[in-house]
Amino acid sequence: MEKQMTETSRSQRVTVSCSEGLHARPADQFVRLAKRFQSVIEIERDGEMVDGKSILSIVTLAANQGSELTIRAAGDDAEQAVDALVGLIESDFSE
Repeated sequence: MEKQMTETSRSQRVTVSCSEGLHARPADQFVRLAKRFQSVIEIERDGEMVDGKSILSIVTLAANQGSELTIRAAGDDAEQAVDALVGLIESDFSE
């Protein structure tokens, strides 16, 4: 059975401004938020793409303060996912 092409995808660039970068605590916050969405979520840094729902994958990006990331989501709630995740990064991980 072929999958219908009704899936939405969205991406947005964001700069990490948090002084500790996207390491253990912020990565955990990112993953917890990402898992609230059904969409497939990926983070890209310098051409390296990782699973946005895997804390280990995110930590291996070594995204320090000033790193440019592209947040990508594909699925029915892709737009909401990207908005929420970019918002989390832009707020320096303030919940």
